[in-house]
Amino acid sequence: MTALVVFAPDDLSDPDWAEAHSIAEIEELTRAGRTVAVTPAALAGDGSEAAELAAASICAWVGARVFRTTRPAQVRLAVEMTESLAGRRPPALTRRGLA
Repeated sequence: MTALVVFAPDDLSDPDWAEAHSIAEIEELTRAGRTVAVTPAALAGDGSEAAELAAASICAWVGARVFRTTRPAQVRLAVEMTESLAGRRPPALTRRGLA
């Protein structure tokens, strides 16, 4: 499992991270083995919280591991849920349904 990093916009980033600005760039950089950093708010069209969380989830699905955001708690939750759905992270809680 690869580490997940979520940080504020004014925090310094690692110079080894590749900044991606589109889904195609994220896919290309992750295939090349790079650690990809994204700003979900920049990829979200209208700048709403829902759009930013959706953009973060899509970026996580295609391989981004570093997220720069003003909503770190919400983005971390969205990305962790995406990682669980993708099978790269065990879910935090499992329940067996009884019908």
